[in-house]
Amino acid sequence: MYAVIKTGGKQYRVAAGEKIKVEQIAADVGQEIVFDQVLAVGNGSEIKVGTPLVSGATVTVTVLAHGRHDKVHIFKMRRRKHYQKRQGHRQNFTELQIASIAG
Repeated sequence: MYAVIKTGGKQYRVAAGEKIKVEQIAADVGQEIVFDQVLAVGNGSEIKVGTPLVSGATVTVTVLAHGRHDKVHIFKMRRRKHYQKRQGHRQNFTELQIASIAG
């Protein structure tokens, strides 16, 4: 069984037992969270697609850790104009363990 959930402005296809990294969520490590923004639920060959959400469907997850992704280097340059700019960015994430899918 799998589901498509929406969190942090992105959509994720998840199944029970998987680990995913999503945009940072304000929750403590070990806390259980219930996502109710479920866009689709599939079980074998049958699939329920919401308009836009599947009513009554939920995904329960456990927060495993918080962290930061690898650094992304940004380099801007204009040739022959003596302009160079270097910048870096590290995005925060929350790692989740999918416990169960209901719906």
